[in-house]
This record gives sequence, structure tokens and C-alpha cells, in this order.
Amino acid sequence: MVLLAGAVLGLFGVMLADWGNPQNSGICVSCFVENTAGAVGLHANARMQYIRPELIGFVLGSLVSAFSLGEFKSRGGSAPMPRFLAGLFLIVGCAVFIGCPIKLFLRLTAGDLTTLAGLAGLIGGVVVGLRGLAGGVDFGRQQKQVGTTGIWMPAMFVLLLVLVLVRPGFVYFSDRGSAALHAPLLVSLGAGLVIGFLAQRSRFCVTASIRDLFLMGRRAPLLWGLLAFLLVSVSGNLATGSFRPGFYGQPGAHLDFVWSFLGMALVGWISVLLGGCPFRQLIKAGEGDSDAGMVVLGMLVGGGLVQSWEIAATAAGVSLFGKVAVLVGILFVLLNTLLFRERPAAAADR
Repeated sequence: MVLLAGAVLGLFGVMLADWGNPQNSGICVSCFVENTAGAVGLHANARMQYIRPELIGFVLGSLVSAFSLGEFKSRGGSAPMPRFLAGLFLIVGCAVFIGCPIKLFLRLTAGDLTTLAGLAGLIGGVVVGLRGLAGGVDFGRQQKQVGTTGIWMPAMFVLLLVLVLVRPGFVYFSDRGSAALHAPLLVSLGAGLVIGFLAQRSRFCVTASIRDLFLMGRRAPLLWGLLAFLLVSVSGNLATGSFRPGFYGQPGAHLDFVWSFLGMALVGWISVLLGGCPFRQLIKAGEGDSDAGMVVLGMLVGGGLVQSWEIAATAAGVSLFGKVAVLVGILFVLLNTLLFRERPAAAADR
């Protein structure tokens, strides 16, 4: 199941770009979040406004899988405000790099060598996050929640589905720029549903694959899913003629390597502490995890802020506001790492 999930993610990551999504961005959770935030009025960048059906598919596919396995459980209550802010800074790190961890590997397998700095940062962030977990960092136990707490985040994505189908006047859709580039709606939604279903069943996550490599070595099951993802996406890029190795002229990339490193280091660090990257948070939100739902809400707000405050990088590089935002994000995670570190006595009591 892990191999299948990784392979399908790699296949759709390439093919959705071939079917209309931006080049090297067949799947990019952070880009999709920024587009969706703009569509519902959280920012005014007319080039970044479109409710991405893939996001809806990820959450609803996870919901269907969780219900079919009897795994849908309303749970949460663990440090909601830090999780909300962590979701916001996840998008800050991705926006400075220009892409989430999935897009990082899609860009890499298309020959974009500028991603090497981001890859080094992601791995470094995962290592730092693991050291934090080993040192006792813990946001607290989740608790089973009564009622319909876990259903509200999937319900929000059902509402987004209605909005993208009906297209009321208060929802914005770009007619130019990257948000205007998209695969057919039903194709995008179908791909998202399949990926969400498989990701929930397999627990596949790109960042978790790297984490497990350090924890378990070659025995890590998720690592094989990542290898399947890489193999299929490389093959797909070669087959579609999208493989163009080099540093210069790469779509959706810049040459500010230090900030690519720091942006993805922030993403890797937060992802390990939260138990998953932006993609994994969407999948967990579909399972009834309201803690992941808080992260997703933070991501949506972050998607609005990175555009409104000119934090998001462009092909020209990273703005001063983007650099400051990444440093603030690193400070935020460092502070929470210190504050949420369990003392030995408390850990023994638990």
C-alpha cells in the first residue's frame, strides 16, 4: 500500500502538470493553499486565486478511507494555538522556497538543481526536529472528543467543493498567472480523492519518510514509498519531455540558496514536531483529527498572509519580508521546543 501510494502520488504529480497545472507543480500543497486562500478573499493577488480541487480531494478521500476502515475518530485538544501558528509558519517556509516537500521532489525529478539547497534544509530540519523529540518535546496527549468535532474540517472542504462548482460572485478565480493554469476540475478532484484515499490507508508522508530513514534505516516502510514516488516521477518527466536538468531558467524557482535552505529547514522542523508535513496534516484532518484541523486553518491564514505581506518568493528571489518571516518562524519553533519540553519527572508520571 505504501509503494502504491508513493507511485500514484508521483504519477499524478507529473501528469497533473501535463494536463494543465503549472510546470513542475502538478501537486504542491502550499501553492494550492495560497490559491485557495486567495479565492475566498484572504489575499488580493489576482494571479493566485483558484479553489484547488486537489486539496478537496485529499481531505475527502481521507474521510472516505477512514470511514470505510472504521478509523474516523474525533480527537484533539492538544496545544491548539501553537498548532495554528505552526501551520501558518509551514506555509511561510514553503512560500520562501516556492513549494512544499512534495513539490521539492517533483522539481528535483524534473531536473531542477536549485532544489538541492531546499533538500539539504529539509533533511536538516528533520534532524533538528528529531533531536527535539528525543529531548522530550511534546505538545500533549490528544483526547477522544465527543460529538461531531472531527467532522467540521471535512465539512469545510465540502463547502469549498460547492463553491468551486457553483462559482458564486464572492469567490475569485484568476484569469491569468499560475492560478489560471489548472487541469480539468473533475480530473483534479478525482486525482485528489485517489491520493487522499491511499495516503490515509498507507500513512504515506514525504517528510515522515525522511524522518523514518534516520530512525529505522532501510527498514523504514515509508522510505520505500518515497523511492516509488521518485522512480515514477522521474520516469514520468522523461516520458513527457519535462526533464530539463540545470540551475537556470527552472520554472517556479530562484537562486537564493541560503533562504531555500532555511525555508525548508523550517518546514522539516515543524513537520517532525507536528507528526507530518502540510500534506499529512490534510490527510489527518480528514480522519477527524481536530489538532491537524487547527494546523490546516493556520495554513489557510498563512496562505493569505504570504501573498498580502509579500513574503512569498518569486523567480527574482526572496524579499526582505520573506527573510524576516522565516527567521521569526525559526524563533517561534525554537521557543516552543523549549516550552513544550517535558521534564524527566513529568515524563515518568505519564
